[in-house]
Amino acid sequence: MTFNTQEEGRRERAVLAGVDTGEYDMAISMEELRELADSAELDAVGIATQVRGELEPGTCMGLGRLRELAEQVRALEADVIIFDHELSPAQLRNIEDICDCPVIDRTMLILNIFARRAVTSEGKLQVRLAQLRYQLPRLAGRGVQLSRQGGGGGGGGGARRGGGEAQLEVDRRHIRRQITALEAQLKELTQRRERLRQRRKKDNVITVAIVGYTNVGKSTLLNTLTQAGVLAEDKLFATLDPTSRALELPDGRRVMLVDTVGLVRRLPHHLVEAFKSTLEEAASADLVLNVCDATSSEMEEQLSVTRSLLRELGAEHTPVITVLNKCDLLPTPPDLAGMKAVAISAREGRGLEQLLKAVADALPRTHLRVRLLLPYSAGELEARITRDGKVYSREYTPDGVALEVNMDRRLLHLVEAYVKPLESGEERK
Repeated sequence: MTFNTQEEGRRERAVLAGVDTGEYDMAISMEELRELADSAELDAVGIATQVRGELEPGTCMGLGRLRELAEQVRALEADVIIFDHELSPAQLRNIEDICDCPVIDRTMLILNIFARRAVTSEGKLQVRLAQLRYQLPRLAGRGVQLSRQGGGGGGGGGARRGGGEAQLEVDRRHIRRQITALEAQLKELTQRRERLRQRRKKDNVITVAIVGYTNVGKSTLLNTLTQAGVLAEDKLFATLDPTSRALELPDGRRVMLVDTVGLVRRLPHHLVEAFKSTLEEAASADLVLNVCDATSSEMEEQLSVTRSLLRELGAEHTPVITVLNKCDLLPTPPDLAGMKAVAISAREGRGLEQLLKAVADALPRTHLRVRLLLPYSAGELEARITRDGKVYSREYTPDGVALEVNMDRRLLHLVEAYVKPLESGEERK
């Protein structure tokens, strides 16, 4: 289902529905569903919940509660019902029949948001693949107005398929062909991304991945640190495609800062699979910045969501720095006792010096601050040192070029004859 709010001249109205089985905090989940609806340009005009020990297999909610939901939809003149669960094909069909209203589930809603936000060709392919994988088992019920099974055929041919069944099989084969083609295209893109990762490793490019719950300020942090110009809005999944930018640390090292797709609770499996190659940017990183909203009452839950995904991707041993963002909105500074965390405000630029220092301290010591006197004949070596390091001073003397630099330790053997001692009180970093 797609939403044509602009054509209608108004945002569509939605009633949110869910069943509280005690598996998770229903109030928090429904609030997140409301935010997701808003990101999809839908107005949540009502909420219907029910407490049950388990979901009703055929209708998710109990029949009586569904009839009340149908009355609520009519009274509120709602255009769609959004369920906070992934519904089976039978549940979707039965709920629509009872409520006489289009029904979508949490996964379909997120897929629609992703389809709106994907910009790069890879992002669009990933979203389309997830949509098709979701759609395939839900084709049952299409063409029900046609005969699903024809009468017995003569000549020993047995029962013949009716028009509805034949069309269903055609649709299934068409979707399977599309899935196969998309998987092949994504495999090629994934291999290309993997080759880029291997090249970065070979060239000793240090990668720092920004991960975290959607709408906690990851893109704002990337923009503030690197002037990346990435869209940053107060919406869930405002940005979808990953962005990489170079960042210089206080000790002169340059790292690759990578922003990844935002997360939500119970991120649909279709999306985890489709975006795995993108999310693996975090798994292959040298350091992870786990960004969370310090003002949110669900901060611990947000951190937990990220940790769970990192474990799923096999990155549980990657060093992690917890970044508490939006601290400018807190009445008092957060208590960081016992936490490997940094408090910042990405919007106002507060705490970024401490964050960059924490990043530099967490990464392996690959650079060294030295003073050199290079002969003028070593111009190529000078260019290599200054390209990969940070130059604090440069002076041209009769004996050569006097440099104070932060350089890669691997180049130290090439300049041993030109190293001059640091002055008293200076530290080698």
